[in-house]
Amino acid sequence: MKFRNKKAVKAIALAISGVSLYYKAFDSNVVVLQEGGLSINNHRSLTINLGGGNCKWQPPTYEIPEEIDFYKTMVVGFPSGDKRMTFVQMEALTGWAAKDEWDFEYLGMTNNPFIKANYPHHEGIWGWEDAGDQVVMVIRNIRRSMVEYHDILWDIGYAKTWDEATLLLSQLYFERPPLEDFLVWRDLRVMDEAHWYGWFIDYWMEGGLMRDIFTHKITTPEHWYMLMMPTVYSRDEVAYDKIVGDQVVTPNYDPHCVNDVSGGCVPIKIISAERLVKSETGPAETRKIAEVLINNPKMAQYVIEEEAWDCVWEELIMNRKGLKTVHDRPTTEEEYNFSAEMLEEMVHELDRLITKYSSSDWNTKPVANDLVDLLQEHLDLIQVELDEVNSGNRVLTDHDFLGPTERKKLKIEAIEKKLSNTLVEKADIAAQARRHLMKKAEEDQKDYSDFFRQVEKKLLDDRRTKIKANVFEDEDERRKLSRNAK
Repeated sequence: MKFRNKKAVKAIALAISGVSLYYKAFDSNVVVLQEGGLSINNHRSLTINLGGGNCKWQPPTYEIPEEIDFYKTMVVGFPSGDKRMTFVQMEALTGWAAKDEWDFEYLGMTNNPFIKANYPHHEGIWGWEDAGDQVVMVIRNIRRSMVEYHDILWDIGYAKTWDEATLLLSQLYFERPPLEDFLVWRDLRVMDEAHWYGWFIDYWMEGGLMRDIFTHKITTPEHWYMLMMPTVYSRDEVAYDKIVGDQVVTPNYDPHCVNDVSGGCVPIKIISAERLVKSETGPAETRKIAEVLINNPKMAQYVIEEEAWDCVWEELIMNRKGLKTVHDRPTTEEEYNFSAEMLEEMVHELDRLITKYSSSDWNTKPVANDLVDLLQEHLDLIQVELDEVNSGNRVLTDHDFLGPTERKKLKIEAIEKKLSNTLVEKADIAAQARRHLMKKAEEDQKDYSDFFRQVEKKLLDDRRTKIKANVFEDEDERRKLSRNAK
């Protein structure tokens, strides 16, 4: 690594395999050099540029001196594992560690130059005070984001979640709601998240402008803060017409974006989660990340030479070096299908975003063009899946993401099949029985909305407890990586 900041280190550091060398820097601090970097906390452990496009990954320095003046980057994105894949690139490119929004909340403020955030999604929190300077937004396919979010919130597996949730909340009802009701509620929850996905993108692209999630209208601060608490207020309780009505609303911006980000909340670069992990497009995404960092002199001095950028990508993605990411765990996305109803909801949201950010108000801005290009790619993929569902090539089951219309349709088909097997020669009786069963099912249907709200609150509370545990687990993993690298 060639140090561009001569004030920081005025000695040439040579990393020699298996040999520890001692150099004296001109600032009179003794610098201990080992293969893989500097072993004292005043200097970072950085990925080694071996020359000729080769490199050797090293863990970043986690204990960061408070006196360093960084230009800090916020890595934002809808809840999933993809932001981590972006910030580990930044760590490897510079030798400095990133920190999660919840780490700041639970472990306190530190001088990390990279901040990972789900905010303003209700899974996130603005925990880093006014430390941010610029924003990079990570975008993942909305369809994959919905599955990933489902897995994050419900920890993969309906039965496990269902049993645990009903056991813990059994005092609310003498009988627990049928699993079918749970699946209906879950589908509606995921459909709502599709709107949160678009709302999240709008928030950052428009610099923190407060909008309603479901109508996308500009809204009031009172309404906006209510929207961010879905376990406190139901969708009906925060309906735009109910809270805002026909009052004239002037644009309001989140005070965090106004006061706490020196360069503003509008992203300076869009990173594709899918492209980052593909061999044909990944190195180009890493280059985009590196270019974000070298564009400011406060960070450029720490970025490894350009000849090593492709190697950094290979070390992290192909060789799986560094912290574990979503790329390291078995995929679950192909285990679930979506009905036409739910896919159409995603198509609608993508169409809205593409239309908006390709308009004349936006199409002269490179970041908007990059966003539209990415969303169009995702839309094309979802359209293919929608065609497969409509043609019957994708067969749906009860446990897939169906939505209310498709789930009711499958229920009727199941009743008809049952009746046809037993009353084949008595069509008139079968028709009467079908009508009777459907009527009785509707009459017997109970309102479990309060129960499910408590389920969701409990699951979100559990999720936040798990986040807190993960903060400390990640801290242990970082320290272990640091020890192993020495």
